[in-house]
Amino acid sequence: MSGPNLRENVIGQPLNRVEGRAKVTGSAKYAADYHFKNIAYGVVVPSAITRGRILEINSKIAERAPGVLTVMSHLNAPDVPGYGHNPMSAIPIFAGKEFKPFLDDRIHFNSQPIALVIAATLEEARYAAWLVKIKYQEEKHHTNIHDQLTEAITPDKPADYTRGQADAWKNAPVNIEQEYQTPLQVHNPMEPHATTAYWDNDKLYIYNKSQGVKTTRQQFAKYFNLKEENVKVYSPFVGGAFGSSSRMWPQEMAAVMGAKKVGRPVTVALERTQVFNMVGYRPYSIQKYAIGADADGTLAGISHEAYGSTSQYEQFTERILEPTKSMYNCANVHTTYKLVQLDMSTPCPTRGPGETSGSFAMESAMDELAYALHMDPLDLRLKNFSAIDQLNNRPWSSNYLKECYETGGAKFGWDKRNPVPRSMQNGKMLVGMGMSAGIYKAERAPASASIKMLTNGKVLIRCSVADTGPGSVTIMTQIAADALGVPANEVQIEWADAGFPFAPPQYGSHTTASTGSAVHDASLALKQKFAVLAQKEDLNATINYTDILKQHQLSELEATVESKPGPENEKYSGKSFSAHFVEVQVHPFTGEVKVTRVVSAIDAGRIMNYKTARSQVLGAVTWGIGIALLEQGIVDHRYGRYVNNNLADYLVPVNADVPNIEVYFINKHDPVIDPMGAKGLGEIGIIGFTAAVANAVYHATGKRIRTLPITPDKLV
Repeated sequence: MSGPNLRENVIGQPLNRVEGRAKVTGSAKYAADYHFKNIAYGVVVPSAITRGRILEINSKIAERAPGVLTVMSHLNAPDVPGYGHNPMSAIPIFAGKEFKPFLDDRIHFNSQPIALVIAATLEEARYAAWLVKIKYQEEKHHTNIHDQLTEAITPDKPADYTRGQADAWKNAPVNIEQEYQTPLQVHNPMEPHATTAYWDNDKLYIYNKSQGVKTTRQQFAKYFNLKEENVKVYSPFVGGAFGSSSRMWPQEMAAVMGAKKVGRPVTVALERTQVFNMVGYRPYSIQKYAIGADADGTLAGISHEAYGSTSQYEQFTERILEPTKSMYNCANVHTTYKLVQLDMSTPCPTRGPGETSGSFAMESAMDELAYALHMDPLDLRLKNFSAIDQLNNRPWSSNYLKECYETGGAKFGWDKRNPVPRSMQNGKMLVGMGMSAGIYKAERAPASASIKMLTNGKVLIRCSVADTGPGSVTIMTQIAADALGVPANEVQIEWADAGFPFAPPQYGSHTTASTGSAVHDASLALKQKFAVLAQKEDLNATINYTDILKQHQLSELEATVESKPGPENEKYSGKSFSAHFVEVQVHPFTGEVKVTRVVSAIDAGRIMNYKTARSQVLGAVTWGIGIALLEQGIVDHRYGRYVNNNLADYLVPVNADVPNIEVYFINKHDPVIDPMGAKGLGEIGIIGFTAAVANAVYHATGKRIRTLPITPDKLV
């Protein structure tokens, strides 16, 4: 086992996923795959109304059904100390708090879980759930954001911001003022949300679909007055998340309470229809965007007024205004953000939470301004490139957005675009080319990891980090291999166990920068221990780890490190950047839109693994196509119910909808954020993308679509 100077760097190499074999062979266990002895299955009974009270729960027939163990509701649920008062109380709760299942008789949103049928088999539980009869006292509800705009509130944490003059855009020689809307969008992960739980005296075991096992442990310890070390949480495999598993959801509490009530393990897996209004979604947005410029394209002022939907009982805010605050060099920027409270469940972070919706308005408006100026949209963006982050008056930790523009434009062939709308055709199809830019935070949070070297040369990493699909655990092995100077196949990792060293939840595109830094620093600490044993001062000197262990009669050597960002992080603004170039073909009579070509250029610092990084952008673009052309949760506001809460009617892209996607990474080291030189990647691939599609559609047709998705009826 020798130092890094004797081998090629592992970081950057397109290594296969270390957990890939387990996934493709079926040995990977997801939350509902733990079949413990005497396990029971819980099926949620959802409410049939949107707002009101439960008058009666008739469960007698269901309780007599074959295999049924119990029907749990607010009438007989185990006490949860953290709920704050007796669950039998009808006193209204919530006050900016998360939803508490089976607390009382109140109905706050349609399909709210109001009972849990627990049976020996899943089929028996499903059958019995249909036998539960509920009587309600229904109240008037509101689920339409447009009807409630006048009732919008300022969030408890206001996002309003002004620099310079608030209305400077009005006095600019050229200006536009438009409204843009994005619909409610649902995650629909491949793996529905599920939890398996059991109690062993005062110890609680949870096998969960989670982006942060430490957070889950903290929450359940608090709710049930348990010591944190007595709550065991495991989530090694997650079948899709990107925000949908970033907080506690009803199936988790249902499984834990159900297991406590029946005294045996219980699995609760939500139905596909239930993931629409029980586990969060991207909220509806209405955005009024105004922007003005001098005749040469210099931005004079921007105003961005946003409205987002949230629940009646909790405020969910997102970063919808952030791109506007930092993206362009503009001295006069004014932003406001208000929430519209609806009788629906609380939204949740959804890939690029806020920025995805906000950048649709910003980058559509920039395109409209370019046409008003008779200026190339790419030239307008280059003209207003910001050399610093004007939001906080800090230099960028690194910014290669100009390289994204240059690389993406050249690979796409932007210079071949005829700028006149409806001027390009391929046979009978109208051809359009559009582009956009993206910006997303790149930051680092404290994290810990342990690294152990064994006498057989194997290296073991332990960390509570989640891997919901982006390839994080593969990257951690590469970071450790490089830092220690060992082959990647000698490094193993154990992850997503709440008993392991702390890692922040996997969201916000900061896993590599945060947990990766901990793995890197722990590796160097371990190397330092070996250097001391070998009596070598130079850490880059060749060290034979196994020989050192044998010489000192050690079976292993371990280092555990807590890694934190240094003070230099406070002096710079960390952001990742993207430039998207999209070609579409539009049928002139039917309005059918087909994305035919995509080039995305990404500045995400040093790329840790080209294969997994490229996959992240492919996934982001695919999702972006869905948001731009297909996806919308449709609610019948008369009843407050979804009418397309299934994958037949809620449309997502299939292979036929996705063209060849070219991904180019600038791949330049960020010198500030973390020791590896990486920046966030998971979100930046989707930020701004929907606007590139909309801009291409305008170029093809001459029709500007400002409300997503871009469906044929809006073009004919």
